[in-house]
Amino acid sequence: MGATRSAILALDQGTTSSRAVVVDRAGAILASAQREYRQIYPQPGWVEHDPREIWTTQLDTAREALATAGLGAGDVAAIGITNQRETTVVWDRRTGEPVGNAIVWQDRRTAGFCDELVRSGRAAEVQAKTGLVVDPYFSGTKLRWILDQLPGARERARRGGLAFGTVDSWLVWNLTGGRLHVTDATNASRTLLYSLHTGGWDDDLLRLFDIPREMLPEVRLTSEVYGETDPGVLGAPIPIAGIAGDQQAALFGQGCFERGLAKNTYGTGCFMLMNTGRAPVPSKHRLLTTVGWRTRAGTAYALEGSVFIGGAVVQWLRDGLGILRSSAEVEALAAGVPDSGGVVLVPAFAGLGAPHWDAYARGTIVGLTRGTGAAHIARAALEGIAFQVADVLDVMTADSGIPVTELRVDGGAAANNLLMQFQADILQVPVARPASVETTALGAAFLAGLAAGTWRSLEELRGLRRAGRTFEPVMPAAEAAARRARWAEALRRARDWEPHEP
Repeated sequence: MGATRSAILALDQGTTSSRAVVVDRAGAILASAQREYRQIYPQPGWVEHDPREIWTTQLDTAREALATAGLGAGDVAAIGITNQRETTVVWDRRTGEPVGNAIVWQDRRTAGFCDELVRSGRAAEVQAKTGLVVDPYFSGTKLRWILDQLPGARERARRGGLAFGTVDSWLVWNLTGGRLHVTDATNASRTLLYSLHTGGWDDDLLRLFDIPREMLPEVRLTSEVYGETDPGVLGAPIPIAGIAGDQQAALFGQGCFERGLAKNTYGTGCFMLMNTGRAPVPSKHRLLTTVGWRTRAGTAYALEGSVFIGGAVVQWLRDGLGILRSSAEVEALAAGVPDSGGVVLVPAFAGLGAPHWDAYARGTIVGLTRGTGAAHIARAALEGIAFQVADVLDVMTADSGIPVTELRVDGGAAANNLLMQFQADILQVPVARPASVETTALGAAFLAGLAAGTWRSLEELRGLRRAGRTFEPVMPAAEAAARRARWAEALRRARDWEPHEP
């Protein structure tokens, strides 16, 4: 690397926006840029993105962030990529054009097929190989649906004409001008097509989902130099040296390098991961066993609990109910009342994730009275996020056998002090927020910088973590338990609401 190559460019491709962050050797953020893009809802339960918008917004933010930092491509040691996981893109290898919209991780259109797999007794086999539960959340059923719907698609795929990828693969393809079709182990482990035990695509699973192997990307390490960007993309070739799904990147960015350390990211959804060390830990409570990261030093595994609707409930308050002009107003509105006035909001807009896995649950508000106002609903919405996180932490502790003594937090909604205090109260565990909640982007930067030689060890990275604020529980334990019992009752009423497909 040249002496001037001192920065890392992290591309953080999220569910509602694309971001780019420039990070220096000290782990400080020099500049960032963000662009929202369209959410497409063709019918209830379906969620799509235009892959071209994903790429153009990500490229625009990369250029803007570098310009804001006053840097050119020659100043960048490496690019790290972190991405919304499970979202499924299929494109033509010759033209690079997508065959249709990407199917987003939130999409529930394959619930009927998942039910068939469960009824046929295949769910246990799938979980044993992949560490995942059979659910529409994951990429494999989405990819099968695309191949079923597009005439001749499977044959085109078998002849090598079509490429499948999660969003990381789509970005790398475009960054390299179509020269690289790769993914990393963290993203591969979210497809229902990858075996945790062999560390590769599984032929039995490919047959089960009727997916041609020819369309799959090559699975690489989470931290390695995969190749270089096309010179025309950012002005000069830059090594691409790190790829990780967003939640695994946040785990890495939070410095959860030791077994038993856990973090929760408050983004569109909420995602809690615990480092379980060098061996995958099977879950008895329907959590996910997943790859935390894979480097030349080996593989770190994680347990994960996924909450589908986290910060997205605040967007709904803004866009659906119209009681906020901006998401940032929610804390002040919710703080306008001392409590939720008995209102409980279960934000199961896209079903329920861990530990319930109910694709047929729907959003529910209970406890409304004539005195209920917008502030009560806003507060109940924030509390609904925290209750879901508490449900996940309970079963994660049971599965791992490791009591969590501190929960590290990040993501946009982690900036909400009212939510973080309520989270600590309900968990009865301290909640630690770092000085920068940009840990997803930092994780991608750290992984890329390790491969590029910017940083040489996990110990060096641990020293870059900057402490922020810790929220200590102040609610009496008896009150927290009573509040959680009330939540459990509301949850029961939200369950199994939509009629099942035959």
